[in-house]
Amino acid sequence: MQQSGSLFARINNQYNSMSKGQKRLANFIINHYDQAVFMTAAKLGKQVDVSESTTVRFAVLLGYDGFPQFHNALQEHVMTKLNSVQRMEVSFGRIEQDRILDTVLQSDIDKIKMTLEQTDRNAFAQAVNLILEAEHIYIVGIRSCAPLAGFLSYYLNQIVPDVHLVGASSYSELFEEIVRINEKDVIIGISFPRYSMRTLKAMEFARNQKAKVITITDSVHSPMNQYSSCNLIARSDMASIVDSLVAPLSLINALLVALCMKSQKEVLHTLETMERIWDEYQVYNSDESEYEESDQAKTIRKSEKLR
Repeated sequence: MQQSGSLFARINNQYNSMSKGQKRLANFIINHYDQAVFMTAAKLGKQVDVSESTTVRFAVLLGYDGFPQFHNALQEHVMTKLNSVQRMEVSFGRIEQDRILDTVLQSDIDKIKMTLEQTDRNAFAQAVNLILEAEHIYIVGIRSCAPLAGFLSYYLNQIVPDVHLVGASSYSELFEEIVRINEKDVIIGISFPRYSMRTLKAMEFARNQKAKVITITDSVHSPMNQYSSCNLIARSDMASIVDSLVAPLSLINALLVALCMKSQKEVLHTLETMERIWDEYQVYNSDESEYEESDQAKTIRKSEKLR
C-alpha cells in the first residue's frame, strides 16, 4: 500500500486506524522526532513498549516498503523541520474537540517534565555565572520568541545593569544594535523551530567577536548550538498549530530566580529604589483610584451644598 504526502500527513491519515501500540509510536515520533531519527526499529519499539515487528508494520501501514524507507523519510523531515501547513496536518484529526483543553495543557505539562529531566545543570549554572560577570548583556528573540526575550529582558534589567533587548526588524538594524559587542559581553539567543536566520546570524557575529554566547533552544541538535558555549535546552511542541513555549518560559523563570539568589543585595537595593520611585510618581492603580475617589467625594459635597 503506497501513500503520498509528507511523513506527518501519512501519520495523520492513518492515525484513527492504528492499534494502541502504533498510536504510541505515532505520538512519540510526532513529539520527539529529533530523538526518533537516531533510533533503530528495535530501539524505537522499546521506547514506547512495543515489539520491533510492530514498528516495522507501523512503517508499512504508512505506505513505506519497510523501516529503512520510513527512517529516511524521518531524516528528511528533521532536516527541513515543520512548516505551518504540516503543523495543521498533524493537529487536525488527532485531537477531539471536547479534549482540546485537556490535551494541550497535558502536553505543556509533559514538555516541562522533559525539560526538567534533560536540562544540563552545569550549563544552567554556567549561564548564571556568565550573565553576572558580563559587562553588557544582549538578548535576541525573533517572531514567536519575542515575548520570551521581552520577559527575560524586563526582569533581567532589575537584576543586572546594561541589558539590551535587540528588537531589530532587519539584518542591518540587528548588526547596528550589537556592533559593539565584545569578549566582555554576553548574548542570549532564543530560537525554536522553525529557527530564525536573524537570530542565528546574531549568534555567529557575537561568537566571531569573542562574546560569550548562551542559547535557549529545543534540542542539542539545534543549529543555534553551533555558535554557543552554553546551551540551555527547553522542550517545545512544534507539532501543533500554535508554538508551545511554556517550558522555555519556565526555564527562563528558573534562570531569573537563580540570578536573584546569587545577587540578593543588589536586587534588594534595586527593588527598594523602584518602590520609592513608584510611590513618588504614583505608578500603580491604587494611587489613581484614591484620586478618583477623592474627586468623586468633592463632587458629592458640592452637589449637597447646591441643594
